[in-house]
Amino acid sequence: MGKPTNHLDVECPCCQATLRVDPQTGAVLTYKAKDKPATFEDFGAAVKSYQGEAGRREQAFQKSMAEHKVHKEVLAKKFDELFKEAKEKPDEPPPLRDVDL
Repeated sequence: MGKPTNHLDVECPCCQATLRVDPQTGAVLTYKAKDKPATFEDFGAAVKSYQGEAGRREQAFQKSMAEHKVHKEVLAKKFDELFKEAKEKPDEPPPLRDVDL
């Protein structure tokens, strides 16, 4: 006696795709991906968004370049201060490093 073939329609919790599963074998018979909405309503909005991103990238790059130029001077000033302290207190032992502990 043949059993009627009932198919189960299951929605994937991760990607919201619809899966049709055969309950007897447990095999996925069909897979239908969820329709994704368009990212942009019109092409003009996409172009404006892209142009805005270019400006933000340029600002971030300029900020990084300015910090990079000043970083060398900051390190030199720190070194000079520590060197001056070391000359003023020659009897003081050097500070302990993590490796020394």
